[in-house]
Amino acid sequence: MQSIKSKVAIIGAGPSGLLLGQLLAKQGIDNVIIERVSGDYVLGRIRAGILEQGLVDLLREAGVSERMDAEGHVHDGFAISYYGKPYRIDLNKLTEGKTVMCYGQTEVTRDLMAARAEQGQTTYYSSSKVALHDIESAQPSVTFEQDGVTYQLECDYIAGCDGFHGVSRKSIPAEKRQEFERVYPFGWLGILSETPPVADELIYCKTERGFALASQRSSTRSRYYLQVPLTDKVEDWSDQRFWDELKHRLPQESADALVTGPSIEKSIAPLRSFVCEPMQLGKLFLVGDAAHIVPPTGAKGLNLAASDVAILYGLLCKEYKDNEANASQRYSELALSRVWQAERFSWWMSNMLHDFKDDAGEANNMDQKTFARFMKSELDFYLSHEEGQKVIAMQYVGLPYPQI
Repeated sequence: MQSIKSKVAIIGAGPSGLLLGQLLAKQGIDNVIIERVSGDYVLGRIRAGILEQGLVDLLREAGVSERMDAEGHVHDGFAISYYGKPYRIDLNKLTEGKTVMCYGQTEVTRDLMAARAEQGQTTYYSSSKVALHDIESAQPSVTFEQDGVTYQLECDYIAGCDGFHGVSRKSIPAEKRQEFERVYPFGWLGILSETPPVADELIYCKTERGFALASQRSSTRSRYYLQVPLTDKVEDWSDQRFWDELKHRLPQESADALVTGPSIEKSIAPLRSFVCEPMQLGKLFLVGDAAHIVPPTGAKGLNLAASDVAILYGLLCKEYKDNEANASQRYSELALSRVWQAERFSWWMSNMLHDFKDDAGEANNMDQKTFARFMKSELDFYLSHEEGQKVIAMQYVGLPYPQI
């Protein structure tokens, strides 16, 4: 067994692990990243593309914002199409100047990978048999295999950035964690196409046929979603069927302007709300999807992971740079305060904009017709009043990060 050492072991080379590693390295805090799949596989994941201001600022602080600032699109607002009638949520006006940035998660990951490679930071891709040891002791460690060699990484702390199915959360004994989950009775069928976006800003659509979202990755690449039953398969949806159904769910003006073309990626994603408490045990910290999942309706997944990174990074700097012993033990409390706010907003948006059909258990076991009427009234209120739109806007641009 070959022994290596680092102050921080980061499990997972997705955007949260890479961002944490980059920020720590900028402060002279050495770290090693261990990833179970290849770098190409990581870059092949198609994910979100709306960045809150907090994440934009973090990427700038990490020194990886040059391409984002040049190619990203600042969005001052977005639209909610309510049974064909569009309402624009003016983020800039309603939040006193705040905006979001449209820049794909894949591109964020690519920028972070390039910066890490350029700086010679250590990353082990395609690792196997990753295991965490002695996480409640003063000397935790990680073992893994790489190219037939077994390594033991001795470290001060472990950041579990390895997603919902990773090893990190499972390393916390079941009796020491509590999990909260809501699995939704539908999924999102998404396609990526080399076509210009149907609008300059995102359009969230509530229709009698189900939810739809018109999103984008760039001025020439579009991302669209349809609410579909969980029983549907990708093979059931030809490109033509997808475009036809999307036109039914978009407001008429947008449907008329829609440019269609061959899909370059197509998949169905189930929706769930999930939180693990606490988000740390001993020297192990759970970051991003390892600790929580949000339905994508509120564009919070990557952004919520970024706030975890910001909190953990700030606390580790307190320990290593400011000699504040045990500062990191505040991580779970600080992170969860923001996690539950984002979970609630994403759940709320999902309730208002989706068709739950025969799922009568969504709210207090009320029947579907009653629930649908309540959600219609809810959306009526928030869209028809500036105060209501402001509530949506302030959460969409992202609540402030906790003070460290």
